[in-house]
Amino acid sequence: MLLGAIADDLTGATDLALMLSREGMRTIQTIGVPKAGLDLSGVDAVVVALKSRTNPAAEAVAMSLETLSFLQAAGAKQFLFKYCSTFDSSPVGNIGPVTEALMQALGTDLTIVCPAFPANGRTIYKGHLFVGDQLLSDSPMRNHPLTPMTDGSLVRLMAGQSQLKVGLVTRETVGQGASAVAQAFEAARDKGEQALVVDALTDADLRVIGEAAAGLTLITGGSGIALGLPENFRRAGRLRSSGEALAFSAPAGRSMILAGSCSEATRSQIRTAIEAGVPALKLDPIEIAEGRFRVEQALFWALGQSARAPLIYSSAEPDEVKAAQAALGRERAGSLIEHFLAETALGLKAAGVRRLIVAGGETSGAVVGALAPDALFIGPEIDPGVPWTLTLGQTEPMALALKSGNFGAPDFFLKAWDLLP
Repeated sequence: MLLGAIADDLTGATDLALMLSREGMRTIQTIGVPKAGLDLSGVDAVVVALKSRTNPAAEAVAMSLETLSFLQAAGAKQFLFKYCSTFDSSPVGNIGPVTEALMQALGTDLTIVCPAFPANGRTIYKGHLFVGDQLLSDSPMRNHPLTPMTDGSLVRLMAGQSQLKVGLVTRETVGQGASAVAQAFEAARDKGEQALVVDALTDADLRVIGEAAAGLTLITGGSGIALGLPENFRRAGRLRSSGEALAFSAPAGRSMILAGSCSEATRSQIRTAIEAGVPALKLDPIEIAEGRFRVEQALFWALGQSARAPLIYSSAEPDEVKAAQAALGRERAGSLIEHFLAETALGLKAAGVRRLIVAGGETSGAVVGALAPDALFIGPEIDPGVPWTLTLGQTEPMALALKSGNFGAPDFFLKAWDLLP
């Protein structure tokens, strides 16, 4: 194995696995630290999906270090800590603490911080993260129910979350090519800087940064940073030809959509689906908390629909989310919905649903945790960063599309099914 990746949520791990697979690395995505005996023969990269983004920082660090130990034992030569392209985190972590812990465990003195993903409108300029044309702190991410992002400066965010000395490599340097970026890395070392935010506006920038990072033991960022990494291994003669891609075969069965994200993108996708005639059931967290609406009722509704792919969702406008959090508490409101949708997914599988779209990173983590596959096989891409996947290690596999809340075009819930036979 060449590359070992630690992802702080499930959808981000899937996004990264897709990126590496597209660039020619034979990639496996596992759900949590893999079980003993997992066959890694012929595998170039392993992406381990954790659910550590919003855990207490100490828990996130412990989970990440356990994963690192597995990847080291499996023979990985380089390591990638993958987090969201909008740097989703609280003022105290978890990106900073996990990065710091991984650097210490690996004995490395320098890493980069680059969550850019231009294909989805995430770019970095002068150390500031943009979502489309908006600064991160002006974007809808400022209203995220779990990790509201109120500062667009990655330098300030990273410095506030860690004890690392944070520096910046500007777009002007990146535009001069990989050798200039590598020289900037060495100059930063001389100044005692340990975590370098690197500007990136285009995929070409990410490939330059990836080439310059060939000698780094640890890289941190979004899935976009993986664009330039496979070529480093190929250039060194260590990456074999991947050959023809394996065929993706989705199991026959009923289809369903579960949405737990409250992001603007997911809310737009829900509106588009409803306007197109998709039957939809909206969940009320307070009704669920008070026992007035149960999983059995959601299943009865879903299985009674004749449409191609009915939708069950908890996604709500920011004011509704704040009201639910005020009544139930922020953590309880979120975990209540995650647990409800995970139990619903189990019930749907038992009833013959074999094709499932799940919207939201935390929701996807809860659903896949309940379904408990050993790993995921990466299939066709629906929208940038969102592929269909197939569960592995189960007698009754399912086709899953696990979508980050912020990803996907407005018609995502409608067009995804067209990629399945």
